[in-house]
Amino acid sequence: MNELVSRVADNVGIAPDVAEKAVGMMLGFLQREADDAAVARMIEAIPGAPELVARFNGEGKSGGMLSGLLSSMGGGVMALGQQLMGLGLGMGEITSLARETIAVAREHAGSDTVDEVVNSVPGLSQFV
Repeated sequence: MNELVSRVADNVGIAPDVAEKAVGMMLGFLQREADDAAVARMIEAIPGAPELVARFNGEGKSGGMLSGLLSSMGGGVMALGQQLMGLGLGMGEITSLARETIAVAREHAGSDTVDEVVNSVPGLSQFV
């Protein structure tokens, strides 16, 4: 287990396997939704992040009627939240997950890169 997953699991208070999947899904979401150049720099800078994205990027993409409804309404952060709730996470845990992941990203990729990523995804800044 890498530093990012361990830190998220410990600080959010969730099982390591759930943290691994949730972080991979979150980073995969950012890879699909954020500014391409900035998110690529950010993911490459975080040890273990490219592997998590490769493993979990497609998780939760086809989520049935609710996911389809969220997608038709813009999806984005709300759709990701629904996918993470599907892992058994509550809103408090999802917010902590997002904040912890972004904190690690800032340490490795720098605030300017992470701010560029966050600002390029509508609605994300309210969670981080």
